[in-house]
Amino acid sequence: MGAGSAIRPVPRRPAPEQSGPVADSSLFDPAKGTVTVDDVERLERRILGVPVLGGYPADVPNSFVAGRSGGRRHNAADIMAPRGTPVLSADDGVIRRLSTNALGGITIYATDPDERFAYYYAHLDGYAPDLHVDQRVRRGDVLGYVGTTGNAPVNVPHLHFQIMRLLDRDRLWDGVPIDPKPFLQLPGALR
Repeated sequence: MGAGSAIRPVPRRPAPEQSGPVADSSLFDPAKGTVTVDDVERLERRILGVPVLGGYPADVPNSFVAGRSGGRRHNAADIMAPRGTPVLSADDGVIRRLSTNALGGITIYATDPDERFAYYYAHLDGYAPDLHVDQRVRRGDVLGYVGTTGNAPVNVPHLHFQIMRLLDRDRLWDGVPIDPKPFLQLPGALR
């Protein structure tokens, strides 16, 4: 370090009660459960990347509370990108499930290394070659490709990206949805 230079600490919020629920329920779906301050702080420390190559945090829309058919909440971010754009792992972790369903189409469920959070990637055109369950991934690894499978409009390719606080590690789809937008801190880039 050169003369006159100093390490500057990153300013942090004061630490609120660790065991209580998050006061700002706009970050999660309270109908599905509770997210604690500790959960939020752990997710912030994960330093997630935008899960679409070339995407920037500022470009991710605020679509978490948007309504959907049947009175559902969206509980995710739809990240628009051209069909075939690489979908990247937002975090280090493990691929836990590869599946297809009527709403999400071709999907991936991954978890963070501690299996506290599940990441759901949906409407994919396909998976990256050799992607498999139990595969360890790092932030920026290619998982698949943006598409319109499932109930996505054919002319609107995008990635449906959802974060959930896991309640049961065997039910990846049944966690408490958390708004991804505030936690996407890095642009989508290959590692």
